[in-house]
Amino acid sequence: MNTTAIAPAAAAADPLRLTLVVGSNRHGRFGPVVADWLLGRIRDRDDLVAEVVDVAETALPMSLEPTPEATAALSRITPKLARADAFVVLTPEYNHSFPAGLKNLVDWHFTEWQAKPVGLVSYGGLSGGLRAVEHLRQVFAELHAVTVRDTVSFHNAGASFDDRGALRDPSGPDTAAKTMLDQLVWWGSALREARANRPYGG
Repeated sequence: MNTTAIAPAAAAADPLRLTLVVGSNRHGRFGPVVADWLLGRIRDRDDLVAEVVDVAETALPMSLEPTPEATAALSRITPKLARADAFVVLTPEYNHSFPAGLKNLVDWHFTEWQAKPVGLVSYGGLSGGLRAVEHLRQVFAELHAVTVRDTVSFHNAGASFDDRGALRDPSGPDTAAKTMLDQLVWWGSALREARANRPYGG
């Protein structure tokens, strides 16, 4: 039997490793409510396996100085980014953009993002965080990552969820999440195969 011929197909059938980046570290943040809902949608699928990097649980200095404290923090974060086949970045909108803590986490890494797809989920007031999403697209393009076209956004997010963290009307967000995750799986599978066959050299 020619085992080398079937290995790529077998690998392609493996679930994609997805890292969800929770981008807010503000006191009293709403992000964990949205993250829990999103993780539920991801865990309903058999083509994705998720783990989480939470900006609020990191201790990365803004100076980008590789101090012992930064090295210790990176030892918990970087492997989750490096082994991911795809990402979802969850962001609020602060002053028409995304949080400084999220930008800092992104900037501490480079090759970990390359040639991988990124889905974007946002929340906020009237804009639903969409201005933050558009800024993140520019950042990830510079890092040689591919942002998928469709997003999930929550306008007036606090009113969208009840006191138990459940969506009052899940039909629209659930549909949007499925569309985004389907695109993420397509790109994640294609780029995983491409990286295996020819390492990205950009």
